[in-house]
Amino acid sequence: MSAVRHLAPAWRFTDRADGDLSITAEDVEARRRAVVDLPWTWLHQVHGSDVMVVGRPGEHAGQTADAAVTAVPGAAVAVQVADCAPVALLGPAGVGAVHAGWRGVVAGVVGAAVQRMRLLGPGAVRAVVGPCIRPCCYEFGTDDLDRVATALGDGVRARTSDGRPALDLPAAVQRSLAAAGVADVVDEGVCTACSPRHWSHRARGDRRRQALVAWLE
Repeated sequence: MSAVRHLAPAWRFTDRADGDLSITAEDVEARRRAVVDLPWTWLHQVHGSDVMVVGRPGEHAGQTADAAVTAVPGAAVAVQVADCAPVALLGPAGVGAVHAGWRGVVAGVVGAAVQRMRLLGPGAVRAVVGPCIRPCCYEFGTDDLDRVATALGDGVRARTSDGRPALDLPAAVQRSLAAAGVADVVDEGVCTACSPRHWSHRARGDRRRQALVAWLE
């Protein structure tokens, strides 16, 4: 009788120590391989809701989308972030990586990615929300804040550390996950604007990016 092979989801949130993982960075492929030595499906992110389903290692690399999922061992799916929320989706049949900025969250990228994950196979989906900008540092225009609250509820409203209107992006992501039926959610709780270990476009004007990469091993 042949042995049954069990696959385990694996993921990594990079930081400054791993170098610039923006898609146009010099020598970015070498840095990707240093993080995890597999073919990466990286994306041209546009703050939309499109999700790539990766059927072989490296498939759809460079495509325009804001999330990718796979059930294929040896395929790494990735998103790049500087303040937006990177969300790892983990299940017994596959893994996913989601780029969740406020526009993408309103567009429904989180729910779309969870739906695609469930098509990969049975079993509960869980999520990990990585380092992203937190309300303490995320002053937000009232019109756009109203737009997010209309879509996801007033629980996304917050205040900055100096009392100005703010968006609670992790709360918006978690509300989107709850609406998609994902109850098992871990939030790493790191603010990219506060953390010296992370790039932040909002706080420091960084053009460099950290990444979330997920794969099956």
